[in-house]
Amino acid sequence: MAAVDAVPAEDASRIALTAAAGELLCLLRDQHGPLMFHQSGGCCDGSAPMCYPAGEFRTGASDVLLARLSVDGVPEPVGFWMSADQFERWRHTHLTVDVVPGRGGGFSLEAPEGVRFLIRSRLLTDEERARLGE
Repeated sequence: MAAVDAVPAEDASRIALTAAAGELLCLLRDQHGPLMFHQSGGCCDGSAPMCYPAGEFRTGASDVLLARLSVDGVPEPVGFWMSADQFERWRHTHLTVDVVPGRGGGFSLEAPEGVRFLIRSRLLTDEERARLGE
């Protein structure tokens, strides 16, 4: 089954990257090739965005594509996927992917770099919600 694309409008955004996250993605792209994120919404490490080589994490009907993120220095967009259940809880928020010192767990590609990706969130504005068709 195909995954759901949650972004109906070209100019609408549910997710962004900090400069530090973009720089780390450039490094990881050089090391591992095309990339993707998935956020399951589980406890502990499942609540952090996990970065994988593109296609390594299989997505399907239980996942939502929030965006294909353009990153300076990375030739192809980085897909950001979230489990559909988590998206239902977070659909009213704008997410920003950031990087902080420390080691996350799991199989995310940044773990050997001594940093981990982290989500920062805020409520969507009324204007953003309207552009997203909410």
